[in-house]
Amino acid sequence: MAISGVISALVSIYFHVGSFSRPSNILWPIFNLYMISIIIGTVITAIIGKKILSPLVKFSEALMEVGKGNFNIRLSEDKNKLYVQELRRMSHNFNIMVTELNNIETFRSDFIANVSHEFKTPLASIDGYTMLLQDSNLTEEEKNKYIEKILNNTKRLSSLVYTILQISKLENQGIIAKKINFKLDEDFRQTLLFLEPKWAGKNIDLDIDLDETTFYGNEELLAQVWVNILDNAIKFTPDNGTIACSLKQSDGWITATISDNGAGIPEDVQKHIFDKFYQGDKSHSSEGNGLGLALAKRIIDLCGGTIEVQSEYGKGSAFTVKLPY
Repeated sequence: MAISGVISALVSIYFHVGSFSRPSNILWPIFNLYMISIIIGTVITAIIGKKILSPLVKFSEALMEVGKGNFNIRLSEDKNKLYVQELRRMSHNFNIMVTELNNIETFRSDFIANVSHEFKTPLASIDGYTMLLQDSNLTEEEKNKYIEKILNNTKRLSSLVYTILQISKLENQGIIAKKINFKLDEDFRQTLLFLEPKWAGKNIDLDIDLDETTFYGNEELLAQVWVNILDNAIKFTPDNGTIACSLKQSDGWITATISDNGAGIPEDVQKHIFDKFYQGDKSHSSEGNGLGLALAKRIIDLCGGTIEVQSEYGKGSAFTVKLPY
């Protein structure tokens, strides 16, 4: 634009000084047309430049805000504005990016808070009961009680560390090793027997419908999936409640369903139920560390399957696991 202005000025001076003191009728229309085209071009360039550069300036400013840690900033995606399609798409993708970054930051904060709590609680209990044991006036019954509490919290810490290490290991591997053909229905029954003290203690009625099914995979890992899902079902099912378990095979898929008539899961909690360390009970009053279902999902993902939950708060939950046959 600056070069065009210089050229125009030179042409104007050239005609003025008299090199073409009597310009022909042909040159003046050409010159006028040239000047008009420059003016129109300048106006159009200014308008388009403003429409294009303005969003780019805002985009640059938004990136600076993200660099400062502000993930709440958003760019306009108003379709009514005269934006180039690519600029609108760029704004849309930017908004998706900062939304995900904000979710990651929230998850990181929750993760740190939950990890701190999960380690701090048993450690504080161990410290407290150890100090109580130093009292020489304790009865034998009190000593045994405190020792039992210490052992329980030690097991809780050990289990937490083991689960964290296992999830980290599974997240860094793309395939499952040590696969064999095994009876999946029998694996399921063994899990139910393992958890018998828990469901029998609450007098829970089991409705079992397991088809004879052979699966090629890692038997130990899948057992952990059933343990985590069933343990949750038992935990949130009231005394004298019912848990139904089914195992079916059709259309190239093995489908396992575990449902209960327990407390159910709120809709907002269902969205995060497979996230690590996420617990719907923010008070941490119930047992668990929020890792069981995250571990189960990772194992199912590695098997090429899916895991879903359907629940209605106050009426129960149903977990469905599908594995490729």
